[in-house]
Amino acid sequence: MTDRYILDTGPLGELSHPRAGLALAAVVLRKLNEDVELIVPEIADYEVRRELIRARRSKGIARLDRIRREYAFLPIDSATMLRAAELWASVRQTGNPTADPKELDGDAILAAQAELAGAVVLTENVGHLSLFVATVGWREFLSEP
Repeated sequence: MTDRYILDTGPLGELSHPRAGLALAAVVLRKLNEDVELIVPEIADYEVRRELIRARRSKGIARLDRIRREYAFLPIDSATMLRAAELWASVRQTGNPTADPKELDGDAILAAQAELAGAVVLTENVGHLSLFVATVGWREFLSEP
């Protein structure tokens, strides 16, 4: 059985950095060979891409494009947005918002994408995202044997 992991913005940004170390690439490749599926969610691609475009980082954009082709890409659809709205409302009803009420709240969208894909979120932000779905710290994932 394949373990499915969906990348949050932090790990995706790190992977798309042109100077991402060979050691990082080797660890990710080893994980993929161990029946691990890495998923690039559209919301994380958007968040990383907009900053790369703003900063005029063409090598980072090219690397992000390559990652998007090499890993499973998960577009945002209506089912995702409907579930994200439910998750957003749920954390506010319990007094645990993950973003300002006026913000779109990318965490809720990412969580909805992960939930619908049956994937665990790889993140540097375990605190917020674990309110919604199963999460694993990015560094913890990389250091697992």
